[in-house]
Amino acid sequence: MAILKFSASVVAAQITHARACQTFLPNWNGPVDRPALILIFGNGVHLRSNGIDGTTTRIVTTEQADPSFAFADGMNPFRNTDWMVQRRMAFRDLTGPFYTDILDDVQVLIDRGQGTIRLATDGHSIRVFVRRASDYLIGGTYEVPSGLGGTFRVILKDACDTFAIVQNCGNSAFWEYEEDEAAPMSRERAARQGIGASTHSHKRCEDFDEMLPYRVPLDALMELDDRRAA
Repeated sequence: MAILKFSASVVAAQITHARACQTFLPNWNGPVDRPALILIFGNGVHLRSNGIDGTTTRIVTTEQADPSFAFADGMNPFRNTDWMVQRRMAFRDLTGPFYTDILDDVQVLIDRGQGTIRLATDGHSIRVFVRRASDYLIGGTYEVPSGLGGTFRVILKDACDTFAIVQNCGNSAFWEYEEDEAAPMSRERAARQGIGASTHSHKRCEDFDEMLPYRVPLDALMELDDRRAA
């Protein structure tokens, strides 16, 4: 996963442009009827308005870029001589335009006075990355999606701007009864002793808190009162 940083004021200008337009660039599924931001990996990495005005071409290419677009830090071909190296380090050979649904979330951050907009992308999804590692308390208790349809309660062990290292803590153990494969003699002896031969005498416990520390995306950490869906 890569973290992209943009100037909030430049992104705001692109949002303003998009909202001032009446027609919009189509996406892969066809016509679009609302303002949005397009993230382009090509000649630099930048966000641009999807709005069409008298000066906007209907064709989006990865080769063309305008200095007014919102370029990611370090990936601006008009300012950074090593922008291609930085882009390849983050995305290898990934290129192309990606329609996003982040405009409203980004606008909220701009309205709050956020100076920098941070996006998290893994090449398949693009989302607003709101918090930083310094926003979390090392040793604090959080929840993370478990992959089982719920959440695990965890202790934060370490964090960087992209990932967190967590340790499960305070989760219920899972007990499962196994079929008793008792030998015929064992069953006969049990019958003579009048105790019966149980077919569920073995138990297997999976204690989630015994899992080794593991890594999760930083924005997967949830406050204990955060009701986001897992």
